[in-house]
Amino acid sequence: MKLSREIKAAILVIGSILLFFWGYSFLKGQGLFDTTRKFYVVYDNVEGLSPSAAITVNGLTVGKVNGITIDESNGKLLVELLMTSDFQVPKNTVASIYEPGFIGGKQIALVPDFTDKNYAVDGDYLKADVILGLTASLGDKLAPIQIKVDSVLTGLDLTLKNVNNILDTKAQQDLKNTLSELNTTMTNFSSVSKNVDGLLVDNRTKITSAVANLDATTANFAKISSDLEKAQLDKLVSDLKTTLNNVNGLLAGIEAGNGTIGKLVKDDKMYNNLTKASKELELLLEDVRLNPTRYINVSVFGKKNKTYVAPAETSAE
Repeated sequence: MKLSREIKAAILVIGSILLFFWGYSFLKGQGLFDTTRKFYVVYDNVEGLSPSAAITVNGLTVGKVNGITIDESNGKLLVELLMTSDFQVPKNTVASIYEPGFIGGKQIALVPDFTDKNYAVDGDYLKADVILGLTASLGDKLAPIQIKVDSVLTGLDLTLKNVNNILDTKAQQDLKNTLSELNTTMTNFSSVSKNVDGLLVDNRTKITSAVANLDATTANFAKISSDLEKAQLDKLVSDLKTTLNNVNGLLAGIEAGNGTIGKLVKDDKMYNNLTKASKELELLLEDVRLNPTRYINVSVFGKKNKTYVAPAETSAE
């Protein structure tokens, strides 16, 4: 069966029209027989999210952003999500805008609750969330530090201005002179240090020998001192021991009543006699003082002696 030229032209035109619609849909990311689902999310700020950005679940791409429109009445942004995968999305799924890395734009990560078996259908709205990217998070952390650094720099600038105001021309010149003199002093000190190092190197053998001799002398002196100290200490201990033994013997004899001191301590009769003799001696000396002629009598002409009169006893003071 032959087809006429008109039929062939009609088939070609219809095919061209279908091919055009298929190409247009392909460029928009849709198939000719569209079986995709669309979900919607409302954001306050899309953080630079662009159409055709990927939609992922645990890193797996399941769709893309189909379009972003703004509600001029309240400034909200409506994002249309085109699901190109047959992944079943639970209704409580959260659509989070995040930054996958330094390079590349924003994407949307679906965070589903896999325990929820109530799935969303075409045209449902999902919950919105924005996860700060590394750059934004770093910026938020650096902002307080930048404020502090600016404050420190302002204070430092003010301090330098005050220093410049305090240091007039003369003071600045004096400070320069002081630094110059300090530099000269350090140079001289370095030269002296080098000379001392050279002196030590040249006399290292002598210094070592002197130190060795000093160590030997110190050791000998310590030994001699130790021997002398030990000898004197032994003699002192021996003498002290002998003295203590003698004192112990003397005390033992006194306690036993031996000797004069022992009898004096232990014998009451001897003590009384000694006390009585001392009293009589005192009376005798008193009488000699009062009547000396009674005991020393020189008679030239044969004069008789006077009758002796005993002195009256006086109590001892």
